[in-house]
Amino acid sequence: MSDLFDLKVGYMNFSNPVAVASMAGITDSEFFENFLDAGLYILGGYSIDEATMNASAEIVKRGRKEFVSDNIFELMESELKKVSGRGVAIGLNVRATSVEPFVRAAELAKKYGAMLEINAHCRQDEMAAIGVGEIMLKDRVGLAKIVSEVKKTGVVLSLKMRSGVVDEVNLCRLLRKAGLDVVHIDAMGLRGANLNVIKRLRDGTDLFIIGNNSVKNYETAQAMLTAGSDMISVARAAMSDPRVIKGLAGYVADLQRQTGWYNAPSHICRGGDLRGLTWCCPPIKDCPIHSALNRANLDPEQFARIKIGFGKDTKLDKAHSTCFGSMIWCCKFNKPCYLRDDSMEGNRMDSKEYVALKKKLSEEIIKNIDKDKVIT
Repeated sequence: MSDLFDLKVGYMNFSNPVAVASMAGITDSEFFENFLDAGLYILGGYSIDEATMNASAEIVKRGRKEFVSDNIFELMESELKKVSGRGVAIGLNVRATSVEPFVRAAELAKKYGAMLEINAHCRQDEMAAIGVGEIMLKDRVGLAKIVSEVKKTGVVLSLKMRSGVVDEVNLCRLLRKAGLDVVHIDAMGLRGANLNVIKRLRDGTDLFIIGNNSVKNYETAQAMLTAGSDMISVARAAMSDPRVIKGLAGYVADLQRQTGWYNAPSHICRGGDLRGLTWCCPPIKDCPIHSALNRANLDPEQFARIKIGFGKDTKLDKAHSTCFGSMIWCCKFNKPCYLRDDSMEGNRMDSKEYVALKKKLSEEIIKNIDKDKVIT
């Protein structure tokens, strides 16, 4: 499976796009043994300075689980040694009240080829009272300074955050400039995940996105990926039934083998993110493409030139029987179309080759969009 996906961030290589999210007091090296099929396993969250450790001790008194230790860095290194080199990428989720412990944790994570994850997600009262967790999102300048200092270590850096607290796109744009590599977003909605949050982050940033919230089966996983997540993470569902990770990893692997684009976007007219422009017809009639191009600050003529230029000398351009004389204007592979299918057959092109070219076309379109200026 490791050769099936090309999922890389810095020195991190993920065998598949299914992660186990950190759960304080739970996701340790022993729990890890249940998830050898995961693409990423995040240890923690760990409280790594005196103030956060005291807060963890108070949380334990209320009956919640936490990792409490007299020497937390010794514990983290011991855990990293136990899970490293096992074929699963590792993350380290941490909480602190100042930048120095984050830097020290980053150096430790990098030593073992792991990703560091800043916890700006926890909303326990004891943590909020000392300015840690979700409350950090409201101090964007302070958070950007932490990111900037931590990135000086060269660690692959993630931020675990909750949606609906601040403007996620504006914050992530700032943190991307400070050096952030990954956003691990808990896309909280009223009834399950708010997939529009994922779509906005996909359109408005170039961060690697780990989508989290209510991922528990094939349908919810597919929805999170289609919305624009590079990876999905599972927390409580994995605790109740560890087999869910193996099942999801197998499902996404099958999807990748069949299509070559496991997180292919929906059509723009079906609410897809800007990657879905690859499936669009020419912008000559009144349809949602004009709204999408406007949000992307992309002129319709420029969009057409990008598509036509990409299609030249490829099999996509050899399709005179299609609606617009070229498969650059054809729709998604799962939408029935005998004109497209006849052209593919005439060009001896299978579905996977068609999708591969459409994926490259999508990348070419996105390359011409300034994501900092996208209206989300």
